[in-house]
Amino acid sequence: MDDCIFCKVARREIPASVVYEDDTVLAFDDIHPQAPVHTLVIPKTHYAGLADAVPDSVLAALLAVVPTVAGIKGVADSGYRTIINTGPDAGQSVSHLHLHIIGGTPMGEGMVSPV
Repeated sequence: MDDCIFCKVARREIPASVVYEDDTVLAFDDIHPQAPVHTLVIPKTHYAGLADAVPDSVLAALLAVVPTVAGIKGVADSGYRTIINTGPDAGQSVSHLHLHIIGGTPMGEGMVSPV
């Protein structure tokens, strides 16, 4: 999708602090972090959200990379939260499927606001 900000990040048209990348997904740090670690994992192909007939292989790829990214970000042992917001009422502000990895502090401490 030409005007989707996350598609532009995936195409490297917009700079991002990339944490992980493979053929299917891209993980990068959130520009408005809600905790010390706040990384987004997106499919490189545009899907608006979970209701957008996302192939099982893409969902599996998103989830499979979470432990790797948590390790890279240093929260694999201490713990982290994974969140997928679907739709505006759930707080999805970018209409491109994405998964949040949040950690680096006990939940509720040091968080800016709930995601």
